[in-house]
Amino acid sequence: MRRVTMRFPVPETQPLLDAETLGVFVRATRTKTGMGIHEAAAFCGVAVGTMQKIERASGDVKLSSILTVCKMLGISLTIGSRVNS
Repeated sequence: MRRVTMRFPVPETQPLLDAETLGVFVRATRTKTGMGIHEAAAFCGVAVGTMQKIERASGDVKLSSILTVCKMLGISLTIGSRVNS
């Protein structure tokens, strides 16, 4: 029997200031597609525990895993510098 995935609203685009913000975007994007956490982890090629850590902003996760999850789920990250010349 297939489980129903509760959908979380995708927040408005905003600067990435902390792990919690990223976790909200990852969870919302995953649930918007109807994927459960196990399906999304398999789709992204990461462990379920890694996906849980990203979504909950708990524990340490390799940057390469975060970038892979974002790429596979279609989440874009933008970087820039705030250093004044």
